[in-house]
Amino acid sequence: MGAVRAEPSVRLTRWLATGSLLGLIALSLAWELWLAPVRPGGSWLALKALPLCLPLVGLLKHRMYTYRWVSLLVWLYFTEGVVRAWSDRPPGNWLALVEILLCLVLFTACAMHVRLRLRHARAAAPAAPAA
Repeated sequence: MGAVRAEPSVRLTRWLATGSLLGLIALSLAWELWLAPVRPGGSWLALKALPLCLPLVGLLKHRMYTYRWVSLLVWLYFTEGVVRAWSDRPPGNWLALVEILLCLVLFTACAMHVRLRLRHARAAAPAAPAA
């Protein structure tokens, strides 16, 4: 765990992943409640932000497993963004493009975080004695 905090590249990917996840949560809520809801006055579609809240603690606690499954979960939101970018009218389609961007940042940050942590763990592991 100390290597995670010491490496600037790993720390950067952690903050990018956490920031883009928080951005997706905020966007989902604002989009469906105020900015461009499906129905005037807000919609129940705002509940799509709840699954995004689950991995937040795992990302903040450096849980490798969380970074791995979030990189899969994010594709559901990416797909929604692509569909709504081409089917919604402004400002909904612009919000969908922001969602797509946040999803790509989140996926890339999670993938790089896992890759960098594994690389640093291998480099830090003592060489096995020859048998």
